[in-house]
Amino acid sequence: MAFDTSYAPFCLGMAARGFAGQVKAIVVRDHASSLLPAEMERRLIELGFVEGASVQILHEGLFGRDPIAVRVNGATVALRRREAMAIQVG
Repeated sequence: MAFDTSYAPFCLGMAARGFAGQVKAIVVRDHASSLLPAEMERRLIELGFVEGASVQILHEGLFGRDPIAVRVNGATVALRRREAMAIQVG
């Protein structure tokens, strides 16, 4: 699925299966997870979601499209959509 990403970054959690782009920023809000925002940001960075990393959504869960399988710089990780909402992509 193609998205016009020439304007502004959007949340990876809003993207559909097949999306491919790059990480622009990590912006964690208090309700993104049961973790504290700083801990969630650290976890995402440790998984490879750093500025400029290439990302692609490979699979979506059957019910509610959650969780999602994301390839980030060659590694595949599973994320809940609410966690992926903290990842700005374009």
